[in-house]
Amino acid sequence: MSHETIEKNVGLMMILILLVISVAGLVQIVPLYFIKQTTEAVAGLKPYTPLQLEGRDVYIREGCNNCHSQMIRPFRAETERYGPYSVAGEFVYDYPFLWGSRRTGPELARVGNRYGDEWHRVHFTNPRDVVPESNMTAYPWFSENVLDGAGTPDKLKGLKLLGVPYTDEDIKGATDAVKGKTEMEALIAYLQVLGTYVKK
Repeated sequence: MSHETIEKNVGLMMILILLVISVAGLVQIVPLYFIKQTTEAVAGLKPYTPLQLEGRDVYIREGCNNCHSQMIRPFRAETERYGPYSVAGEFVYDYPFLWGSRRTGPELARVGNRYGDEWHRVHFTNPRDVVPESNMTAYPWFSENVLDGAGTPDKLKGLKLLGVPYTDEDIKGATDAVKGKTEMEALIAYLQVLGTYVKK
């Protein structure tokens, strides 16, 4: 089979390209499943509470991860500014994971407990009240949108199927844990837990 034969036969070339990409992908991905660091949770890591999980869904829905990464890279400039670099064990219960290194806004992997709930509330209502140079959009409707929790148990059930250690009691009480709370409360609950399991 010559190079010329492959170039002239588009179907054959596509099959060979797919084969090469598949093998290369498997060579890079499969070993990660056997490395303890990437599959085991860091000490003390707990799955998100139903309220935190709903907050994470608001975070994803609004595209917050498009500007704020949740991965601190292992470089001195990163760790001095944000704290310990991110490890896979912090995110074993995250589906989908939100790593990414593009930052238009500040890094959020270690934001938990850095600011109080009221600071976050003001920041989402009008970001420039707490960070004058911010170019972030205001999200005042977070305080108005109330969660009913109807779909929360199903989210926990789905995550349990993926290996997140939710109990039947967690699933049963999920609706009550969320019902009547605002999206603002949920999002703040999510942000306040980010990075709290890894210490300097």
